[in-house]
Amino acid sequence: MLAVINRFVLVTFSLIASQLIYCGTMISQLFILSSKGDHLIYKDFRGESGSDAVGIFYEKVTALTGDQPPVVMTHKDLHFIHIRQGGLYWVATTTEDTSPFTIIEFLNRLTALVKDYCGSLSEKSVQMNFALIYELLDEVVDYGYIQTTSSDVLKNFIQTEAVSSRPFSLFDLSNVGLFGAETQQSKVAPSSAATRPIQSSREQGGKSEIFVDVIERMSVVVGSNGVLLKADVEGEIRVKCYMPSCSEMRIGLNEEFSIGKSQLRGYGAAVRVDECSFHQAVRLDEFDTHRILRLCPSQGEQTVMQYQLSDDLPSAPPFRLFPTIERDNGGSSAINVCATIPVPKGSVSLSQELSSPDQSTELKPQSRAVVWQIPRFPGGTQLSALFKLEVPGLSSASMLEVGPVGLSFELPKFTATGLQIRFLRLSPIQPGPSQRWVRYVTHSDSYTIRI
Repeated sequence: MLAVINRFVLVTFSLIASQLIYCGTMISQLFILSSKGDHLIYKDFRGESGSDAVGIFYEKVTALTGDQPPVVMTHKDLHFIHIRQGGLYWVATTTEDTSPFTIIEFLNRLTALVKDYCGSLSEKSVQMNFALIYELLDEVVDYGYIQTTSSDVLKNFIQTEAVSSRPFSLFDLSNVGLFGAETQQSKVAPSSAATRPIQSSREQGGKSEIFVDVIERMSVVVGSNGVLLKADVEGEIRVKCYMPSCSEMRIGLNEEFSIGKSQLRGYGAAVRVDECSFHQAVRLDEFDTHRILRLCPSQGEQTVMQYQLSDDLPSAPPFRLFPTIERDNGGSSAINVCATIPVPKGSVSLSQELSSPDQSTELKPQSRAVVWQIPRFPGGTQLSALFKLEVPGLSSASMLEVGPVGLSFELPKFTATGLQIRFLRLSPIQPGPSQRWVRYVTHSDSYTIRI
């Protein structure tokens, strides 16, 4: 009837190249819609289709059942290709038989570009920076043909200043959230670095800073007997640069860092991953011998390294759950931690005993689950809870509907693989004071405990 947390962690994943050749890909229109279908941005590059294409797209995407509508849809001779980022629809249309993967890649890079220049991806941010986004589109796409998505190239032409929804403050950097991580705990406030736009070529006197995040995402399945059945980690090293000029950055990893089943390196505890990939701008001439990554960071955000580890964690999982389920006159009981627990159909009421007042529970009949929220769970501590459900017509079969338990969490200052940043060096030496920030976080991607 209790759960134990051992540690704290950090995690996330993506890879964006600075430039891409699009081989003649042609786009007719590009527009951004809110989740309610409001027109935020609309650009017609070729005049081949009317503005009613926006309404047609929204009708088609909302008429479909399920949470994942097709990325590519067709109406007569017009093809709609879209992605969802920041709660918005980013849509491109074309009348050509163009590779949809090329346009999807472009849309993903466009969202990254808008995030770099506006500071964040949200309906409010797009509304406040519509002039800046239209200026970006004028430079990125010419008569439907994609030109560049490089922030280093565009910063020489973009003149519109970004409008931030809130002022940047270094006092906010102690927050748990990461500028790159889409945290699953909405109550955790993200760092202000997440919403800070890059500097334009005309800005002077801005703070010279660079942020490095080591982000990992865990997928774990624990059997009903407590045995670890599956443990996968996907991680990345993400850099967000606010340096006006930096010719080279050197990132030193653990000397014991190894890839695959190769022989161990160094004299400390082994840090091993199964697979590893790097951004195209990373130079690896010192990686094999000294585990040093060299690159010339561009302004904005980029993922310099991605890695993966499967079924061989160097340490115990951060959470363990010890459940007890009993049947009495009123119903069943279950114990969980920071969890969503499926319960029998027809559960009508819930009573609980919690180990601390800051915890909360809720019975959600529609999703047939009990949700136990724990705002803060210090490492090395134990929390317990007793839930009592009223289930009319309870049967033995109803008892089998309890579980499995799903956990969602964010653990700062920890990586499941043990990956660490040994040093972060910049050259040439930056004029004036410069700040370098390194943070670690692990998120739950899919953390399941069977009961």
